[in-house]
Amino acid sequence: MQEPSVFATLNAVNCNQHTEKKGNLTYLSWAWAWQMVKSHFPDANYTIYENPEGWNYFTDGRTAWVKTGVTIQSIEHIEYLPVMDARNQSIPFEAIRSTDVNKAIQRSLTKACARHGLGLYIYAGEDLPDVQQPVQQPAQYSQPQQRPAQQSSWRQSRSQYFSGQQQPQ
Repeated sequence: MQEPSVFATLNAVNCNQHTEKKGNLTYLSWAWAWQMVKSHFPDANYTIYENPEGWNYFTDGRTAWVKTGVTIQSIEHIEYLPVMDARNQSIPFEAIRSTDVNKAIQRSLTKACARHGLGLYIYAGEDLPDVQQPVQQPAQYSQPQQRPAQQSSWRQSRSQYFSGQQQPQ
């Protein structure tokens, strides 16, 4: 029997007890996310990318962003994330502090873990799944309406056409 993929393994983890609501957004604890990744895949690693000057963020002179990657079983998922304030607005470059960059790096790493499957539903714009989800009942379909007697079915028309008994319309 084949082992489940990295994505299937991490996507099956219920992250509900390790999230926090801030405003209308749900956050997954970066420390818990990394703990889960490493407990399932001990050889996993991450990269915090640096710009050519060696800084751990990138800038256009107006704002800044970070770039991180998480590698599991030779597959790297890269995530870019703006350096943001508590309202999730980009911070002007001249006002950025090192703690803002650090928070962006941790959030970016968590999102890179989600690209591998861990807590991905949090970023899908969906509510957190209920622990017990109700069983969906099959949809009720109405009975098809009967055709008038003078109208032939498409099967009859097709059969007559290919047998030469009916001309194309």
